[in-house]
Amino acid sequence: MNPDHSSHVDAVTAQALIATNPDVLVVDVRTPGEFESAHIEGAINLPLEQVDDHLRRVVADAGGTVLLICQSGARATRAHKRLCEAGMSGAKVLSGGMNAWIAAGGPVVRGRPRWSLERQVRLTAGAIVLAALVADLWLPGLRLAAAAIGAGLVVSAVTDTCALGALLARLPYNRGRGTTAACPAPRA
Repeated sequence: MNPDHSSHVDAVTAQALIATNPDVLVVDVRTPGEFESAHIEGAINLPLEQVDDHLRRVVADAGGTVLLICQSGARATRAHKRLCEAGMSGAKVLSGGMNAWIAAGGPVVRGRPRWSLERQVRLTAGAIVLAALVADLWLPGLRLAAAAIGAGLVVSAVTDTCALGALLARLPYNRGRGTTAACPAPRA
């Protein structure tokens, strides 16, 4: 099965879905650090890079609808594709992610504020480009590092993946407080 955009719901629809259906399994695919910063009450944290490891359990434990959430919608869309490939067709994706949820006034559980993974990628890529261009004044040829980052960003956009984001997600800052995937206990 291929995911399509009819499986995407806006924040108001997602709020109504959660309020009217107690069996909705809200799966937040952001890093544990992002999840710790702010998340929807009752959501479980299953970082995108761990979705494949826990895919069968999510499919089996989801008695009702699964609502996938990330910061902006991109990672949740990738998780949705994986669920569809595993045979789960009823999953929904929150369009615009937590950004849209918060903008729509959705309630959140707040913890220690952290930068989103997307923001960390922009900072890291920009800092490497800037440092390479400045250092090139003393060590000619370092501007090639800036070109490599530019090429990486183009590949990232074309393939809708982000190697730098995957690397940053592994840093202790993004893991939260001693967390691993918070998969739900099997439903009784």
